Amino acid sequence: MQATDIKDPDYFHKVVDCQWACPAHTPVPEYIRLIAAGRYADAFMINWKSNVFPGILGRTCDRPCEPACRRGRVEEEPVAICRLKRVAADYKGDVSDRMPPTPTTRNGKKIALVGAGPASLTVARDLAPLGYHLVIYDGDTRAGGMIRSQIPKFRLPEEVIDEEVGYITDMGPEMRLGQRVDSLKSLLNEDYDAVFIGSGAPRGRDLDLPGRQEAAANIHIGIDWLSSVSFGHITKIGRRVIVLGGGNTAMDCCRSSRRLGGDDVKVIVRSGFEEMKASPWEKEDAIGEDIPILNFLVPKEFKHHDGKLYGMTFEKVQAEYDARGRRKLVPTGEPDHFFECDDVLVAVGQENAFPWIERDIGIDFNEWDMPVVNETTFQSTEPRVFLGGDAAFGPKNIIWAVAHGHQAAISIHQFCQGTDVNDRPPPMVTLVSQKMGIHEWSYDNPVSPDLRFKVPHRNKTIALKDIKAEVELGFDDKLAFAEAQRCLNCDVQTIFTDNLCIECDACVDICPVDCITFTEDGEEAELRTRLMAPAHNLEQALYVSGHLKTGRIMAKDEDVCLHCGLCAERCPTGAWDMDRFLINVAQAENACCSK
Repeated sequence: MQATDIKDPDYFHKVVDCQWACPAHTPVPEYIRLIAAGRYADAFMINWKSNVFPGILGRTCDRPCEPACRRGRVEEEPVAICRLKRVAADYKGDVSDRMPPTPTTRNGKKIALVGAGPASLTVARDLAPLGYHLVIYDGDTRAGGMIRSQIPKFRLPEEVIDEEVGYITDMGPEMRLGQRVDSLKSLLNEDYDAVFIGSGAPRGRDLDLPGRQEAAANIHIGIDWLSSVSFGHITKIGRRVIVLGGGNTAMDCCRSSRRLGGDDVKVIVRSGFEEMKASPWEKEDAIGEDIPILNFLVPKEFKHHDGKLYGMTFEKVQAEYDARGRRKLVPTGEPDHFFECDDVLVAVGQENAFPWIERDIGIDFNEWDMPVVNETTFQSTEPRVFLGGDAAFGPKNIIWAVAHGHQAAISIHQFCQGTDVNDRPPPMVTLVSQKMGIHEWSYDNPVSPDLRFKVPHRNKTIALKDIKAEVELGFDDKLAFAEAQRCLNCDVQTIFTDNLCIECDACVDICPVDCITFTEDGEEAELRTRLMAPAHNLEQALYVSGHLKTGRIMAKDEDVCLHCGLCAERCPTGAWDMDRFLINVAQAENACCSK
C-alpha cells in the first residue's frame, strides 16, 4: 500500500467522525473540551461560527453527528453532542461584544434574500461583514422562518429564537418582513446583483380520500396547523385526535395536541415503527406523553355525519420483501380498522411551491417541478439566482439549511467579485502536538467509563398544562462536565514518524484495542485480514507508514482507535505523537476577493 498522506485535509477530518458527519462540519471535540473546561462562551462561538444557531440546534437538530460518534461503537449510546451544544448556549453569558460589528462601509453589491429562515439568515451572517447590502424578504412579520413557525415552544422557547436570530439581524441587513415576494422576474428586474432563495418547503401534502372535502373543517394540514398554534391563532383542539404521518412534524403535532385539550391522541402510520422518519428521541418523547403510535395502517376514509367528522377507517397492511430486498406493503386481509376522532392532523410530508417563479426567466425545473440547482455551488441555471435549504433539495433539518447557506454565500461572493463559483476555497487546517512532557498531554486523555447521562425533563403533569413550558431542562454544569468527559477526543490524532521507529512493538503491546500492527506490506484487502484486529469497516481508512528498517510497515486501524495516547506515552523514541487536528471549513470571508 501507499503510505498515508496525512497532509490531505480530508484524511484526518474523516477520522473525526462526528465532525465529518455534520453537514456544517462543526469542530465537535474542540467545543466539547471547552465545555469541560468551563469555557462556555468560547464553545458557543466555535458553534456560532460553524452552525450559526447553537441554542436552537442544541434543542432541535437531527443530530447526524451522534450516530457517527466513535463512543457509540463500544456502548449503546454515543456522546450527547447535541445537548452539550445547548450547554454552551445556556451558560455562555453575554457574547454580544464577540459578534461582528455592523459594517460601516458597503462594497457596492446588493443581494436579495427570499425567506427569513435558517438558510437565508446563514447567507446574511456570512455576507454582512463583507460589506454587502442585504435585503431579506419574508411574508411573516418576524424573522426565523420554520424555526419560529413550525417548532413548538415546548421544544424551542421564543427567547432563544429571538436571541440567535437577533445576532444576525443586528448585523445590518435590511429586513422587509411582512412583504411576500410574488414574482422572481420582478425581483430580478430591480437593482440586485444576485438573489438567494431560502423560502423553505412551505406546503404540506394532503390526502385525497373519501370524506376529505365534506369534513374539511376538522382536518388540518400539519405544518399549517403548527404555524397557527405558534402564532396564537389556534389555542384548542378536540378531545380525540388522530395524527397521520411518521416524521418529526407528526411528533410535534401530536405533542402539541396533548397540550391543547387532546386527551385521546394517537399517531397512525402506514410504515413500521423502525421505518418512521421521526428521530428516535422524538418518538420516545411522544410515547412518554402517553401517545400511542400505531403502525402498518393505511388511511382509507374520513367518516362524517353531514360534514361532522367522527372517525377514520384504515386498511391493515404488512411488509413483504422480494428477492432483491425491496419492500412493499400488502393488505393482510383483516377487516378495516376504525378509530373515533374529533380532529385529524395530516403530517404526511412537505413539498415545495414555486408559483412565484416564472418559467420564462432562464431557470430550469426538473421532473419534480423543482429548480435545477448545482449541488456544490447552489447556483441555478439563471446565474444570478442561488437556492439553499428546503427550497433547494426538499425538506431536511436546520443544520442542512445552515450548510447550504455557507456554501451559497461563498458562491454569491465569488459571483459578485467576478471569480469562478466552481473554484471552492480550501479549509483552514492546523495540526499541533499536544505533548507537555514525557507522559503528559494538554488534553484529558483517560477514557471515562460512564454511560450516557440523561437530560432532565420537566414533570409531565406540569409540562402538559402549558404549551410554552420547555420540556427538556438541559444539563447543569456538573452533568455537562461528566458527559463531556465521555468524548474520546477523536480530533487528537496519532502521528507516526517512520524514521524514529525502532520496531520494538511497545505500542502494539500497550494498545488497549489492538489497532496497531507491524507486518509485511500487501494489497489493502488482504492486509486488512492480517491486522491484530481485522479491520472490517471499509469506510474508514488504514493509517499506513512507509517501509521501516526491517521492510515491514506500520498499519493502524483508524476505525477502532480510542485516541488515548498510550502508544505515544509508551514509545521510547517519540515515533508516536498526539497532535490536535483542527479543520475549519471555508466560508465566504475566505474566498478570493479579486479576479
